Amino acid sequence: MASIIATLGYILSPDGSHVLMIHRNKRPDDIHYGKYNGLGGKLHAQEDIMSCMKREIEEESGLIADHMLLRGTISWPGFGKQGQDWFGFIFIVDRWHGEAHQGNEEGTLEWVERSAIATLPVWPSDHQFLPMVFDDDPRPFHGVMPWKDGTMLSWSYVRS
Repeated sequence: MASIIATLGYILSPDGSHVLMIHRNKRPDDIHYGKYNGLGGKLHAQEDIMSCMKREIEEESGLIADHMLLRGTISWPGFGKQGQDWFGFIFIVDRWHGEAHQGNEEGTLEWVERSAIATLPVWPSDHQFLPMVFDDDPRPFHGVMPWKDGTMLSWSYVRS
């Protein structure tokens, strides 16, 4: 089975104090239903990962990304609904233009204080990598987070 390649981006407010998150609250059949997440999605054929991230941000928020930083990569073996493997490229979007809309077919968009992210209903496993997304260490992280039957089994990473 081929891995699903995807992007996940966290858009910072101009002063860096807030992050644009999607509250996945519109589709009860969504594997992420009820959780907060960054913006992103699957890579299209013939698309590079940066173009994918920019497209997903525009589709999901209405914003145009002007500058992005790759913060890391994560391999999620077994994460998908039918046990598919996912591989994600994790970005910070620190410069953008446009006006964010209220949401999309997956959920509502909210500017959340960075300090409050730890208290939001996110995947429990997100607490393993989110601190590295927002820290000051310039080295990207590269992690592996195997899943089985909807449960994270372990987490390991390196920084380079």
